[in-house]
Amino acid sequence: MKIDFANLTKAYQEHSSEFENAVFDVMSSARYILGKDTEDFEASLKNYVKSDFALGVSSGTDALLLAMMALGIRSGDEVITTPFTFIATAETIACLGAKPVFVDIDEKTFNIDPSKIEAAITDRTKAILPVSLYGQMADMNTINEIASKHNLFVIEDAAQSFGAQYNGQLSCSMSTVSCTSFFPAKPLGCFGDGGALFTNDKDLYEKMKAMRVHGQVKRYTHKYIGMGGRLDNLQAAVLNVKLPYYDEDIKRRQNVAKKYTALLADHLITPEIEKGRTSVWAQYTIRVKDRTALQSSLKEVGIPTAVHYPIPMHLQECFAYLGYKIGDFPISEICANEVMSLPMNPYLSDQEIEYITTNLIKNL
Repeated sequence: MKIDFANLTKAYQEHSSEFENAVFDVMSSARYILGKDTEDFEASLKNYVKSDFALGVSSGTDALLLAMMALGIRSGDEVITTPFTFIATAETIACLGAKPVFVDIDEKTFNIDPSKIEAAITDRTKAILPVSLYGQMADMNTINEIASKHNLFVIEDAAQSFGAQYNGQLSCSMSTVSCTSFFPAKPLGCFGDGGALFTNDKDLYEKMKAMRVHGQVKRYTHKYIGMGGRLDNLQAAVLNVKLPYYDEDIKRRQNVAKKYTALLADHLITPEIEKGRTSVWAQYTIRVKDRTALQSSLKEVGIPTAVHYPIPMHLQECFAYLGYKIGDFPISEICANEVMSLPMNPYLSDQEIEYITTNLIKNL
């Protein structure tokens, strides 16, 4: 048996005629930039998340960058975040000349540990940037309380958690501004790059909207330094097809995760979802010893795996200038050495799940 990790082919085939019609409509109209499809998608996003404003942008990375640019984060500022994440989280902070300040993670959720945040706050701290990793939201209530106490912005990196819930509130609805990604392998993915920003602050929304088109407030009149950060109208058309089916896709992902956990919990460390939260299971990530050998054995029988992420941010060469060293964030370092993601998509059959788990347990 050969397993598909994300099964993007099946995701296309399931609604192929709708995708083709939607994309053809955009091409035949020749309106490729900020057309009706993008406007419709932004309205649907806003209604889905229950935020006041939603803005389609060119990628999850550009969403983070635009959010921080609009909040005025600049050289000399500090932004507190997690070292256990994809590089875009910290990279965008550094791109603005600000300093990423790392705080270790909670071993159960892999998300930033709120109990360690206040010790990292200085008079240069401007924002807290929690990552809702693998599909489960960070502890947003506690983080928001800390931010309010210290007059800080909160920017949720929700690239992996769009659709997840925290005490009934949806990811992207609980911070100053939230950022998500529609990269193809995300739970809600387009056919290229795409992302979105969410906020309840009208002035911030208008500023980000202008900055998305080079700070332009009317043609060739530029109020801000911005960027070319628009969501492609073709990608918006694809996402308009996918969004109405998304809740069902989340349920199917959750069913796959439940089956994995039922079969694996007695054999290794499986993911934990905190009380009052849900996960959209961007990844199903376990912890194992001797990961390299295990990955090799699984690959031989047609089972792909992935590591999200093998090197924490504080040990990446590009962040050597920050002066961190091995041992500074021990939980992130342990997890980076042990995490392994199994195939996760809405289309995994019971037979495939059984095949994956049986071979995994056999090779532990």
